[in-house]
Amino acid sequence: MMSGYPPQPWNLAGDAYLSVWTVPRASLPRVPTVVRPVTLRGHAIVVTAWIDYTEPGELSYHELLSTVAVHGGRTPTGTITEIWVDSEVSLAGGRELWGIPKELATLEFSGGKAFTASASAGDDWIATAAFSPRIGPPVGPPAAFAIAQSMSGTPLVTPVRSTGRPMLASASWNVNPNGPLGYLADRRPLFSAHLKDFRLRFGS
Repeated sequence: MMSGYPPQPWNLAGDAYLSVWTVPRASLPRVPTVVRPVTLRGHAIVVTAWIDYTEPGELSYHELLSTVAVHGGRTPTGTITEIWVDSEVSLAGGRELWGIPKELATLEFSGGKAFTASASAGDDWIATAAFSPRIGPPVGPPAAFAIAQSMSGTPLVTPVRSTGRPMLASASWNVNPNGPLGYLADRRPLFSAHLKDFRLRFGS
């Protein structure tokens, strides 16, 4: 162990609740200058996720993140622009190993047939969401993708591999318009999904 967190790669497990959005390029948050967003008719692709990391993964904690799709060759690639966790170990490891700008927050998840979540930092709220399963065919996210972040002004590209049972879901988001995810306020995701019982290998 280094500084309390595992060396890479991290082998993680749990459940993820994902939404895909399109956002005008001019409305995007701080995107590292070392990457270039993928755009279609002036709109970028944003993926948000509430993630419940559990055993048998190496770490157990909650997470909310927003990722912008960027050019990365043949491998689907994203850059994480905002991310909150409720684990100081995860925060330290994410920043020091991969340049991921993790912040601490209070994250509350509830399960059952429907999943609900809320995130707040300090005295202010960030977002809430509710996901419900939908009848339909499974959706297949990439089994291999990459995360590109800026480390000391240069790009650091980290490989990720995942497996899981993805299913479509309906999602209702409420985003603080004055908060760090305010660029998603009053927007609706294109589609949402639940990635059940995933296994994730993050890093080299």
